[in-house]
Amino acid sequence: MSADILVVFKKNFEAVHDRAMDQIRADLENLVQTRGIRAEFTAREKVRHSDFIGRDLVIVVGGDGTLTSIAHNVGADTPVMGVNSHPRSDDPSGSFGFFMGSDPENFAADILKALGGDAIDNDLPRLQAEIVTTSGNRIKCDPALNDLLISNTHQYQPSHYRLQRDCDEMNGDIDVVQHSSGCLFSTFVGQGAWFRNICDIDGKTFSRSKINSNYLFVSRELDQEQRKPGEYMAWTAEPTIITSDMHRGYVVSDGWDETHFIRGATITISLDGPRLHLLTFREKIVDKMDDWLES
Repeated sequence: MSADILVVFKKNFEAVHDRAMDQIRADLENLVQTRGIRAEFTAREKVRHSDFIGRDLVIVVGGDGTLTSIAHNVGADTPVMGVNSHPRSDDPSGSFGFFMGSDPENFAADILKALGGDAIDNDLPRLQAEIVTTSGNRIKCDPALNDLLISNTHQYQPSHYRLQRDCDEMNGDIDVVQHSSGCLFSTFVGQGAWFRNICDIDGKTFSRSKINSNYLFVSRELDQEQRKPGEYMAWTAEPTIITSDMHRGYVVSDGWDETHFIRGATITISLDGPRLHLLTFREKIVDKMDDWLES
């Protein structure tokens, strides 16, 4: 059962988090001694992309924010295991841990399942934005597990852009100039994090067969008279193309790293990002969203 494991943890001074880390270190040290695994620990604030290369498993200790902040470093070939260091089930002020499949109490048993190939493998799509600059350079932004924002870097100024999308099953071709507060894109599993606070889709359900191919789109704070189907909100598999008419804008993946662009750049958004293999142990991620799926 030899394996090369990287453990990334949230660095703070909370006693509950320290106790969780002590438990996880002890459980992994036992496997180092008895099974010959290799385990390396690094704080989220110090981790680099090169730290993830060649790993058999990445373990993220913290909450959903910790996981989304480092998941963009993980490719499609490396499984990720989230450990909620402060579960809300134990403390109302703790983390909900939507993406976190384990906790300190269950970690010892769960890590054996992960290493033995007995965990639930949630093969999750991720959004990707590709920027083509006016000089022809291509820049791929970090993949987003939850949501991806494109807007003016000065949030107090409107975002001016041309919006284009080929026809899909619900809407015809889209080609329109918009002034909004920017565009928000979300995966199906990421819609609860931010999207539903911006766009009223309460009561909307989604086809289970499309949750791995379609994504959600909304033009934030678009004028009421401009809110046409496909232009204001869409559930689509077709790439969206945005041509910037902003002096300076940015792409923000999962609320973390920013990639900047200037007027004239085109940004193509799709679900072509590397998929994330997220391990859970008692239920699938999508089962937590059963109320949002068509029966």
